[in-house]
Amino acid sequence: MRLAVVSPFLDRRHGTERALCEAVERLARDYPCQVHLFAQRVEDVAVRLPDERATPAARVVWHRVPAIPGPHLLQFVFWFFRNHARRRAVSRAAGLPFDLVLSPGINCADADVVIVHALFHRLKELSTKPNVSAPPFQKVHQAIYYRLMAWLEKKIYENPAVQLAAVSPRTKSELHRYFARQDVAVIPNAVDTAIFSPAARLLRREESRRRFGFTENDFVMLLIGNDWRVKGLPAVLEALKLLGDLPLRLLVVGTDAAQPFRELARRLGVLPRCMWQQPTADVLAFYAAADLYVSPTMEDSFAFPVAEAMACGLPVITSINAGISAYLEDGVDAFVLGDHRDLQILAQRIRQLHEQPALRQSVGNAAARKARGWTWERNTEQIWGLLQNALRKT
Repeated sequence: MRLAVVSPFLDRRHGTERALCEAVERLARDYPCQVHLFAQRVEDVAVRLPDERATPAARVVWHRVPAIPGPHLLQFVFWFFRNHARRRAVSRAAGLPFDLVLSPGINCADADVVIVHALFHRLKELSTKPNVSAPPFQKVHQAIYYRLMAWLEKKIYENPAVQLAAVSPRTKSELHRYFARQDVAVIPNAVDTAIFSPAARLLRREESRRRFGFTENDFVMLLIGNDWRVKGLPAVLEALKLLGDLPLRLLVVGTDAAQPFRELARRLGVLPRCMWQQPTADVLAFYAAADLYVSPTMEDSFAFPVAEAMACGLPVITSINAGISAYLEDGVDAFVLGDHRDLQILAQRIRQLHEQPALRQSVGNAAARKARGWTWERNTEQIWGLLQNALRKT
């Protein structure tokens, strides 16, 4: 199979892109599949340029797509049309069309297969709710961007010729709700337990806590992701205020604008207990420093950090709005909030886990066992089956 994969960038610091890294590497290595990657930037994946010879380590061919500076909306519009032109040029030069085009989300108008990681219809709804203060230009820019993406979703996802897969049952139900699609496959994301494991986390605990300035007496809560409002950071800051008698610290990782949340933390009187960090490829360092992963999310198609934290043997608190919650057993391998806005229950769960080390251990152990069943080999096998099914329909 000659497969074109379309994504603006690939790295292992972001959830959707991390999943794509795992898939393209395995498709090129383990299946009869020639993977041609069309992206502006590639990190953390062994690739070769079109004029280079294939090696066992670099079987994915990267066709670089130019990028332009400017607001994200302008960059996306340029990318949307430019990657299409680049693929046409490559096909003409080779004298061969691509058998299929695979896209993680909305990246092109002609994808045969789309793996849906997030829905802008839902994000657009959430963007109308009260927000942590943001600059007016940022609000207007986001509103226009979400409108454009929602319009493209409608055009692409309502097309029955496009094979859709969702990363969770929750996302599948939303595709039915917004686009009346009843033929959506579910291919959950996975986690690399060779990297994320209780042993690996504990081995690095002392060094990681020292690196971030935490003491052994600190009870460190961790939240990783972008769009911290949606991930539930305001609720965590409110819970931190309610638990002022406990030695809690909060480590927040992501690329969102930190200043509005710092200001909220300052108003709540919890700013000295908070730390903000940029994401790095060494994600394990953050889990190693933590005692608890907490994200009472308003919306998350899957929730990669929850899976990775579980694989590391950390207890987690999430909400029913996270796609991964469909695979969790509340109180056994995780704590799942039925209402992400219930601060009293959130604070109660945090206090309970702080005061009961045995509970942290038992839930963390059960979480690690559950995570061992989420393998990238299984994920890629399901994607390959989806591609085969789409190829039969073309």
